[in-house]
Formats: sequence, structure tokens, C-alpha cells
Amino acid sequence: MNPDRTINAVVREVTDRIAERSAASRANYLARIRRDGEAARAKGPARAHLGCANLAHGFAAAPEADKPALRGSAKPGVAIVTSYNDMLSAHQPYETYPPELKAAVRQAGGVAQVAGGVPAMCDGITQGRPGMELSLYSRDVIAMATAIALSHDMFDSSLLLGVCDKIVPGLFIGALHFGHLPAIFVPAGPMASGLPNKVKARTRQLFAEGKVGRDELLDAEAKSYHSPGTCTFYGTANSNQALMEVMGLHLPGSTFVNPHTELRHALTRAAGRRAVEITAHGAEYTPIGELVDERSIVNACVALLATGGSTNHTLHLVAMAAAAGIVLTWDDFARLSGVVPSLTKIYPNGQADVNHFREAGGMQVLIGDLLDAGLLHGDVMTVAGPGLDRYREAPELVDGELVWSPVTGGSKDLDVLRPVAEPFSADGGIHMLEGNLGRAVSKVSAVKAEHLVIEAPAKVFDDQLDLLKAFEAGELDGQDFVAVIRYQGPSANGMPELHKLTPPLAVLLDRGQRVAIVTDGRMSGASGKVPAAIHLSPEAADGGPIALVRESDVIRLDSAAGTLELLVPAEELTRRVPEGRPLSDAQWVGTGRELFATFRRMAGHAEQGAGIFGVSGAESPHHGPGLGFPAEAGASHLETGVSVGARPAGVPR
Repeated sequence: MNPDRTINAVVREVTDRIAERSAASRANYLARIRRDGEAARAKGPARAHLGCANLAHGFAAAPEADKPALRGSAKPGVAIVTSYNDMLSAHQPYETYPPELKAAVRQAGGVAQVAGGVPAMCDGITQGRPGMELSLYSRDVIAMATAIALSHDMFDSSLLLGVCDKIVPGLFIGALHFGHLPAIFVPAGPMASGLPNKVKARTRQLFAEGKVGRDELLDAEAKSYHSPGTCTFYGTANSNQALMEVMGLHLPGSTFVNPHTELRHALTRAAGRRAVEITAHGAEYTPIGELVDERSIVNACVALLATGGSTNHTLHLVAMAAAAGIVLTWDDFARLSGVVPSLTKIYPNGQADVNHFREAGGMQVLIGDLLDAGLLHGDVMTVAGPGLDRYREAPELVDGELVWSPVTGGSKDLDVLRPVAEPFSADGGIHMLEGNLGRAVSKVSAVKAEHLVIEAPAKVFDDQLDLLKAFEAGELDGQDFVAVIRYQGPSANGMPELHKLTPPLAVLLDRGQRVAIVTDGRMSGASGKVPAAIHLSPEAADGGPIALVRESDVIRLDSAAGTLELLVPAEELTRRVPEGRPLSDAQWVGTGRELFATFRRMAGHAEQGAGIFGVSGAESPHHGPGLGFPAEAGASHLETGVSVGARPAGVPR
């Protein structure tokens, strides 16, 4: 580690600004977890202080070989929190992890138990369906389920098993509310490469045009998603994995190793052993609440921008930071995007997949180059030890033993991974937009330069299915337009991903039409070549200006300049009243959606992470919806007085 390495001035400025903004809440959060950490170091394993009846319940079903350790007070206890199910390809490998981890923990002098499971839904299955309206809410359910698993007070560290979209952020948030406990994320790895992504995307467009049938489309999809492991495109799941490594929460080099390989098994066992070594009862105590600080949050933002990662993380990282008492804003992303270059081309930003990225040098080359350029903080805590330089090392098996060796040299494939000195573009793959329609996010890494700016009439929809019907009826043919899809925000219907709109709009783009999307919903990490302004805030359901847009109003979306404007005179806008409305609770039923009506009322603005929790350390009876910013407790968004076109209350620059 070289703590004196020169940090880019903007990276330093953003980090300092976050620290200043978060000073009070972060201090309160750290005081709480340090108190708990001091108690843990002084008192020994947590379970030793349970009453006899409590403890007996805790090991009643344990294997006989583990019962003496669980009864005793010498060996640290490790919680396994798993998102295993065999419907998600990415999570299916976790079926065999608990016994493997338990054996490794036992070998290291600890004792492990599966403390609980968390739900894990597949956005790929729910795309365009009612279940997608529960997807974002599931993040906070997972955080609460993680807290329930850890609430038994039996544990001294945790092993978190999760990969996909909302699962990793949810586990992360839940673990930070037990911030005195060390935590290691244990990845499962991507499936082997299947049908080339370009062929899959082309088949989807042909299906949208009616040129191939369902059987041909299903065959292409099945050849793409074909075995256990994470889907190989660079969506939210693989963005999660990259961010956990750059934040030092994975073991170095473990992120993109394929499932069911000897190296994967060796890394899993190593994670189990390491979870014992970093408890409060060893010499390397590494609580997650100390590891996750302003520097590691900025490192995550930098990695997201440099790789053109999932736009979902402009929501998740804000919520994840808040769980550690840190206030991250979209302005921080915007400032960093100006100095962080785009260094990868991984589908949908290119034709390579994450296996090709790993073969080109992967996370080790990426992290090393960003460190050398001063774009990452190197002086951070990690589960592998102090300093991010450890993440320049790649794991390998030598005579059956797991060893890490420094990666020397740069990228092995400049079409996939480039150095800072020769980037694909000089700025990051995600831009922030602002104008009289509000603030939004735009993923530009897969958009051609000639499509970054569009000025065209609006076509307004309050449901994505209405746009699909218009496409199928030929009503969108032969014209330039900006599709406005509103009432898709977190307090309207859970902010579903609208990725199903990409193939038909891509068809129109390929025909030479100029088209774009403006929405208060999401487009996911799989957002492709269609220019889009997403996560628009404030949302239509909160009286945002998107509710004032009328059919044929001209909209200018300029992702290069970072502007989003409704070209209507201000005096006319003041005379307009919102059109349309979100579904009522009575209408928002089916597929279990009615169980989440409270989430709709409590969800914060997109800029605040679209969650229901407050900033840790900023708790107050007066803090209500959103991330700890003032609002009457229990009030709906429309009751909090957010005015049309206003920045969400309490969000600092």
C-alpha cells in the first residue's frame, strides 16, 4: 500500500465533500458500532452471553460435532446468510456453499451456522410483468431479512451469499446495521459464455418486428442463459460483483471465477477461513461499518463509471452509503463522471462478456490502473487486509494450494479493457441530466455519439404496455419522437425496469428514426443503444413536471451536455395541471403487490435511493420517507409539499 499516492484532485474534492456533508450522521453511526465492537472484543464470542435457554435453542439442531463448540465460549461464530434458490442461475451454486463454508470455518477455529435466508427474485423473469413492480422494494425486504438473520446475537462475523440485482445491496444495507461485525461477500461467479450477445440482441429485434417466432426467440435466449452462474452481460448483477471487489468486500480476484471449478471452490473455502481471522477475537478485526467509509464509497462510484456499469447503482449506492451514515448524492456521480474515463466494453456497452473481461485482465488490471492514475483511494480497509493494492493480485492454484500473485502488464485485449491513458472515452459511462423536467440519469456507454442529442416531439404513455401496443400497431413508424413513460417511479408502482421497451425502440432506431426515452422508471443495467433519461426526479406521482408533458410537446435530451428540457414556455407550464395518475392501492393488486402498499407510501425519491430507510446516525422522530431527510413521519410524498420542478427537499448539492 502506498498511502502517499497522489489522488486526483476531483476525487479528493468529492470525497471531502461527502465527508463534510455526512459528518454528523457518520460520527453517530461510528460511535454506535464502536461501542458494540468494544463490547465484542472485551466479552468474547457473542453467543457466550446468551441465557442458557436462549443458547440451547441456538444449537439444538446443530450437528453433534459442532455442539461442543457452540456450547463453549472459545470459538467465534460465523453467520451464513444465503440467497440460495434454484430458480436463479446466479444463485443456484449456493446450494452447496454452506457445508463447504462450515468446514472451512471449523478448520480456521470457528463455528458456522446458516443464520437465515433472504429472498432473491429474478428481474430477467419479471421484466414487463407485475412482479417487476416488487423488484426494487425487494432490496429493502432483503435488508430487513438480513437483520432478522443477524438479530439472534449468536455471531461474530458473517458470510453473505448473494449476486444479483437487489440482493447484494440489500445484504449490504442489512449488514451495515450490524456494522461492528465483519462481513465477507462470497460470489458464485458467471456462467460460461453462450450465444454471442450481438446475436441474442438481433434475435430480440427480429421477434419485435415479427420476423421470427417464439420458438426461435426462446432458443436464442436459452443458448444465452444456459447453465448455473450469473448471466454474462454487464448488468446490475455483475456490476454488484465488480463493486464488491473494488470496495474490498470480496477476496481479491474472486469476482468472475466460474462456478463449480476448483479455483471457485478454493476461493469459497478461503472466504470461510478469512471470516474467522477478521473477527474481534483475532488480530485483524475488520468490522464492515469501518471498512465502508467515504473513500470506499467513492471507489465504488469510480469503478461504476469506469466500467459503464448499471444505472441501478445510482439508486443502490446512495441507499448503501446511507446505511453507513454517509450521504451520497447524484451531484457526486456527476462530478466524478467528468474525470473518470470509460475503460471497458462489456455487453451491452460492447460485444464482450464478463468472461472475456476477466481474460483481458479483469478486475486486477482495472483496479491497478485506476490506482496508478490516482482515481481510487488505496488507503482503505479490505477483508484481505489494509490497502487496495492487494486487489492487484490474482488467485491461482499451485500444487493444489491457493496463492495470490501480482498481475503485471496491462490489458490483454484492448477491445475489451483499456488503460486510463487510452480510454474508450474521456468521461464515465453514466451522465447526470438536469433541466426543467427535473433531474435524471443517462447511461451513455452503449449509445452512439450521433444519438446523444435528440430534440423531438413527445409521445406520452402512462403504462409501458401502451407503448408496446402502439409499436405493434405501427403507430410509431416513420417519425422521430421522445417516448415519455410516466407514473413509473418508486411511489407510483415500485419503479419497475422498462427494459422490455429496448428491442422495439432499437428497431425504430435502426430504421433511421431518432427516438429516445424519458421516464421516472428504470431501464436497468441492461440498458442498450437507445438514448434514455431515467430515474427522473421528482416523479410524476409526486407532482413532478413529467406529469405536465402533453402529446407533441418538444423535448430536448442532451446527454453530452447533461441537460433535459421541455421546450414549453415557463408561463404556459405554470398554467398546466398534472395529467394522469398512478394506480390506487385498490387497483394496484395481484402478484402480491397489495402487500407492498406501505412501501409505495414510504419510498424515498430516486435521488435519495428510492428506499424506505433513513441515513444511519441521522435518526429522528421527524425523519420520515426517504433517506433521513426531513419530512413528516408517515406522510405520503404528495403530502410532503414537493413542488413541481423542485429539487427533492433536503437533498444537498
